[in-house]
Amino acid sequence: MYRSRTKIVLLCCAGALALLAATSSLAERKHNPNIQSHSVAILEADGIRFRDLDRDGKLTPYEDWRLSPEARAKDIVNRMNLAEKLGSLLHGTLPSVGPMGSVGIGPRYDLDRARAMIVGRNITFALTRMDGRAGELAAQHNRLQDIAEEGRLGIPLTISTDPRHHFQGVVGASTAALAFSKWPEATGLAAIGDPSVTRHFADIARQEYRAVGIRVALSPQADIASEPRWARANGTFGDDPDRVGRQVSAYIEGFQHGTKGVTKDSVVAVVKHWVGYGAAKNGFDSHSYYGRFAAIRRDALWQHIRPFEYAFRSNAGSIMPTYSILEGLNVEGKDVEQVGAGFNHFLVTELLRKRYGFKGVILSDWGVTEDCPRACTEGSGPNEAPIIGMPWGVEELPRAQRAAKMLNAGVDQIGGIDDGSLLVEAVQQGLISQDRIDDAARHVMAQSFALGLFEDPFVDVGLAESVVGATAMRHAGFDAQRRSIVRLEERRGILPLRPGKTRIYLYGMKPDEARRRGYEVVDDPAKADVAIVRTATPSQMLHPKSLFGRFQHEGDLDFKPNNAALVAIDAAAKSVPVIVDVYMDRPAILTNIRAKAAALFVNFGASDAALLDILGGVIKPHGRLPFELPSSMDAVRNQRSDIPHDSKMPLYPSHLNPKFGSLFFGRIV
Repeated sequence: MYRSRTKIVLLCCAGALALLAATSSLAERKHNPNIQSHSVAILEADGIRFRDLDRDGKLTPYEDWRLSPEARAKDIVNRMNLAEKLGSLLHGTLPSVGPMGSVGIGPRYDLDRARAMIVGRNITFALTRMDGRAGELAAQHNRLQDIAEEGRLGIPLTISTDPRHHFQGVVGASTAALAFSKWPEATGLAAIGDPSVTRHFADIARQEYRAVGIRVALSPQADIASEPRWARANGTFGDDPDRVGRQVSAYIEGFQHGTKGVTKDSVVAVVKHWVGYGAAKNGFDSHSYYGRFAAIRRDALWQHIRPFEYAFRSNAGSIMPTYSILEGLNVEGKDVEQVGAGFNHFLVTELLRKRYGFKGVILSDWGVTEDCPRACTEGSGPNEAPIIGMPWGVEELPRAQRAAKMLNAGVDQIGGIDDGSLLVEAVQQGLISQDRIDDAARHVMAQSFALGLFEDPFVDVGLAESVVGATAMRHAGFDAQRRSIVRLEERRGILPLRPGKTRIYLYGMKPDEARRRGYEVVDDPAKADVAIVRTATPSQMLHPKSLFGRFQHEGDLDFKPNNAALVAIDAAAKSVPVIVDVYMDRPAILTNIRAKAAALFVNFGASDAALLDILGGVIKPHGRLPFELPSSMDAVRNQRSDIPHDSKMPLYPSHLNPKFGSLFFGRIV
């Protein structure tokens, strides 16, 4: 009897072990990644497939997807030669044909130059500024991955992009949505006020990016829009640190597909700009030499850090330091070095790495190691090639020393360059240690491994065409446009506008959408029942020779007497009620419009159709201001650049507008 019982126990144990083995095998097969190669052979063992990236016929540890990204990164870095390591520390811009090919703008990629960059100079990360049909983008990105397979270690290319789902396209900051679903700017998502909408947007954008082969999003901005004149306010989530933080968290979770950090289903979120970028001195952006300073003081610094704390909790994959010099900042009795944040050891290593424990990739902004000669500081003429360099605070250092200072400050990857010779020179001069190079390279490679690119860098061209800009995605974007519109004023009896019974005079709008809805469009306000005027926050080209001054909106925020839209409002108001809608890429001063408008709306990226849905009563306006609207330029000039919503007697306060002193005083950075 004893022997029988023993036999039964052994049989049960054997059965359990067999079941466990079968379950493990099933789980392993379930989690097997899709393996794709074009020119690299496939290794197979026990039904498990791997790419033979180094072409040695054996399974090398970095080829083994069963290992952790960190273990694989350690192995591949040990196998890299110096040129390959240094190439991984550069984040280039994909070259294109055409007049702006040097900054990546053109109808298609220049594949010969791309090969020289990827294979010849060992670049493994690169920004795309191309746009076009989704299938064409996907096909071109597959071609780039074919080129990457030619490398000695077969390292795939990790492709990044500036935001490309919104209305505004600014060189060096964003790409206008064409093939992709179209959403309001980040400020518009903030105006909706629901992080779940932002998370849904980011998840849709993640799917569209992945479909064409883009795996890194150079967004979101965790900057707070504390300086109303600043040109980059439209990329923020407004002026309240905690509101911004909640939106940043939702954005990261949508793009990275959860809160666990970077996985094979992610698009990496690069949170920017660490830290204080929104406190732009006099509102001038730090892309330009004259805007290189942020006017931030110690008592306000924590407010600018606060949104990043949310990003850390959501396990953001990357952080990008700001171009700006934090002018005269003193923290805990120590003067902060007067160099751009990417060169600043205190801001990057002491604060970001050590105090806040960030473990992901730190990527510099573009052009920080490049020269800014006279044509850059004073501006180039219209027929001169643009010179792009933002080495603020280190202008006098040679390029190799700038690169060394940046890596030694704690940055892992330098954005906007693809020539590693300056790093070679820095190594030869003993300015960068081998340990620092290896540490940075491991951070960068671990991210690519986590994304699953070493297993499957290619995309399905047909799937890209069906996913990008799909009907449901466009409808979601359009609904967000409508929900983000803010109603500031409305006199009774003006709205809703009734199709078939309303004659409309339009300014700043094409007539097609209004006619399609049954409105009669007239060419004279005297013949109309109502006028609709669409315009935007005013700006002036204060530095016309500046490359970025040509694209970014600068200067005063008020409507001057000769402003064309204001003239149109004045003329129309003599005959009919006027509905005014103002697009705000930064706050506008509406003091001299308010009394003339029968209804006053603002938007942060909304089509004519979205506005007409509001005016026609299809949907009620939901949006609330993400930042305050000042009452005058005197109030703007007298407010502090680093404190949000602090102008005197704002015309329209932001919808939160807490008393910051009681919330933040006493907090020590």
